[in-house]
Amino acid sequence: MVNNGSRPGGLQATLEGLLSSVDVATARVLDKALAEREVSAEEGALLFQAQGPALTAVMLAADALRRQAVGDVVTYVVNRNINFTNVCIKRCGFCAFSRDHREEEGYFLPMEEVLRRAREAWELGASEVCIQAGLPPKMEGSLYIDLCRAIKQELPDIHIHGFSPEEVLYGAVRSRCTVEDYLRELREAGVGSLPGTSAEVLDDRIRERISPGRISTQQWVEVITTAHRLGIPTTSTIMFGHVEEPLDRTRHLALIRDIQKATGGFTEFVPLSFVYWEAPMYRKCLIQGVQPGPTGADVIRMHAIARIMLHGHVPNIQCSWVKEGPRMAQVLLAAGCNDLGGTLINESISTAAGASYGQLVPPRELRRLIRDLGRTPAERGTTYQTRRLFADGDDPVEPLDLAAQEGAGRFGSYQDILRDTRFRYTGQQTVVPVVATK
Repeated sequence: MVNNGSRPGGLQATLEGLLSSVDVATARVLDKALAEREVSAEEGALLFQAQGPALTAVMLAADALRRQAVGDVVTYVVNRNINFTNVCIKRCGFCAFSRDHREEEGYFLPMEEVLRRAREAWELGASEVCIQAGLPPKMEGSLYIDLCRAIKQELPDIHIHGFSPEEVLYGAVRSRCTVEDYLRELREAGVGSLPGTSAEVLDDRIRERISPGRISTQQWVEVITTAHRLGIPTTSTIMFGHVEEPLDRTRHLALIRDIQKATGGFTEFVPLSFVYWEAPMYRKCLIQGVQPGPTGADVIRMHAIARIMLHGHVPNIQCSWVKEGPRMAQVLLAAGCNDLGGTLINESISTAAGASYGQLVPPRELRRLIRDLGRTPAERGTTYQTRRLFADGDDPVEPLDLAAQEGAGRFGSYQDILRDTRFRYTGQQTVVPVVATK
C-alpha cells in the first residue's frame, strides 16, 4: 500500500498489516478508496469477494471513511410509518404486503385514522411521518395531495416524508399531468422529502424478473432528479440479496453517485435486505435462482462498499434495524454506517414479508445501542439537521419510551389492521371516516 498522507493515521498500521495478507487487487482498491479517489463499479464488485482478513479490511476502510465524513455521531429520527393501504394494482414478486382489491385482507385507512396516527406520533415526540402504501385501483389522483394538506393543516410543523417514485408516477398518471406538475402540487401541499424506495436494483433486466410492470429505471431517475430540481430532497435505497450479482449492486451505487454529483439531492443511502420468508417469488418458486436473502457477511459487505463508493458524495449511510435487527445494526455501525433510521412506531411492509422486527424501537434503546459502541447519539430531523445531541449521562425518558412500555398493543400491528373490519377496503370513494380515539 502506498502511504499518500491522506489516510486516517490511527488505522494505517492496522490496515497495512491486514492488507499484507490479502490479494493485491483488493488491497489496491482499498488503498484507492482511502486516498479518496473514486472507486469504479468493477472495483467495487471485486470487494464483494472479500472474506476473512480482507472483509475485516473492507470494514475498517469503510469505518475510517465514515469517521472522516461525519465523525463519531450516530443519528436517528423519531418518526412513524403510516402505510395507509395494502391494496395494489402491481404484483411484485418480492412484495408480501400488497393485496388485490378483491381479497378480504385488503385495507384502506380513512383520512381521520391517518390523521389520528399522525397526531399521536406528534404528541409522542415524532418530527416525521413517513407515508407510503400500495397503489389502489382507480385511485383519485389527488389522494396523496389531499393527505398531505390534511396532515399539514392539523400538524403544520411535522415533516411529511412521503410517496416513493412509484407512487409519484402513479399519482401523475391518475391526475393526467406531468411528473413535474404533480411534484409541484405535492410540495405545495406539504411534502418535505421523498423516500427513494421502489428502486430495488436499478437495472431493467433485473426489474423485469422480480417486478414486471413496475416503474422503470429511467422513470425512477426522472422522478428523483425532478424532485431534486424542485428542491425536494430524497433518500436513496437498494434492495439486495435476491437475483442480482455484485456488479449489479455496484452499478446501482455508481448511478446513485452520478445522480448525486448532478443534483446533490440525496440525504442518505439505505441498503435493504431482501426479506424472503413470505415473498411470493421465493415462497411460491415463481422465479428460478432467487436467493433466500443475503448472508450476514454479505450484509456487511453491502453497507461497507456503499460507504466506500459513495464517499464524498452521499455522507449518510443508514442501517435498517427493521431488516437486520438491532444487533446486526450495531455491527453495521462499525462498517461504515452512521444512522440507525427511525423509531417507526408502525411498519407493515417488512413485517408482512416475515421480518422479525418492525414495530418500534424507542429512543432510549436506540441511544443504548449507539453508546454501547462508544459513539455519540443524536436525534436528527428527516434531512439530517441535528435536533438534539446527547452528551454522556444525558438520557431522558421521553413520551415514546413510556408508550413503548405499554407493549405492542398500544399502536397495533399489521395483523391487527388486517383483522379490523372498520378498515376493510371497499373502494376509495366509500370508505367511512373513523371517529378519532386516543
